[in-house]
Amino acid sequence: MNLFDNTLRDGGNVVGHGFSTELTVSIVKGLLNAGILDIELGNCKGLGAYEQLNATNAPSDQEYFDVLQPYLPKGRIGMFQLARCATEKNIQNAAAAGLNFLRVGANAGDGAGSAEAVRLVKKAGLVCRYSLMKAYVSTPEELATEAKLLQDTGVDKITIMDSAGTMFPENASKYVTYLKRAVTIPVGFHGHSNLGLSQANALAAAKAGADEIDCGLLGMARSAGNCATELAAATLKKVGYLPEVDLYMLLDYLEQELLPAMRPYGYHVAVNPTDLMLGLSGCHSNFLPMFKKVAKEENVSLPRLIADASAIDRKAPPEELLRKVAASLM
Repeated sequence: MNLFDNTLRDGGNVVGHGFSTELTVSIVKGLLNAGILDIELGNCKGLGAYEQLNATNAPSDQEYFDVLQPYLPKGRIGMFQLARCATEKNIQNAAAAGLNFLRVGANAGDGAGSAEAVRLVKKAGLVCRYSLMKAYVSTPEELATEAKLLQDTGVDKITIMDSAGTMFPENASKYVTYLKRAVTIPVGFHGHSNLGLSQANALAAAKAGADEIDCGLLGMARSAGNCATELAAATLKKVGYLPEVDLYMLLDYLEQELLPAMRPYGYHVAVNPTDLMLGLSGCHSNFLPMFKKVAKEENVSLPRLIADASAIDRKAPPEELLRKVAASLM
């Protein structure tokens, strides 16, 4: 199973209709360096929305195509495509630019009307992902039947979207289970945090057999946000998934580059990288001043110091232990 990062598409809602080309490059590099290769980006309303939906508070599709060229061979990078906005010209342009996929999106129950969009994506030689938006408006049985229809139409990967963040873990598990029984293509889960359950839902979806979890760095997305990429990486790695993801590399990127870049937008992250590591390691925050002091004086990574020292002593780690662990990290 893998993470499918949507920061640069759904997270674009945080800054307008999409991130600047400079931030796009920064985030793509940060994700690829951390081993997260599946990336959705561009205008938050999808390919063609700049012209068709007047979603102009973002670079144009062509501007995104241009800056992505050095990174396209390094990952599986693509864009979202509302089924109702699909045009052969735009889709062919995306293919010519070297994108790996387009993810066609439509509300649950509207799959039959998406057949032409799917056909155009496949004709262009792109991987066709599909988003069952507002999945909760259909029963798990209904959604599974629709997923089978979409698979037969040519869809390569399909995602259950909890667009309003209304599901509980048992719901996420049930939808995934029904779709996994109905189709042979990979099944993903996309959760929002309106009830504070996106992380729990991601874990439940993974346990039920989901092949992919949608996520966004710092939880950035529309409304209450997505399941945070760093939280998904941390918790899913802890239960045995995602061996290829370098969590420390990801947290360092967030702390050193992305969080400072988001301050001008007034964006506040619910769980910062340090607090995440405290929870993952079982380290009480009372010890944090000592950890910060030692990490600074010894010039070592704070998250790594917290993790490695806490693996030895979580109850009352002494400063001498931190110094010894820091020496091993140099």
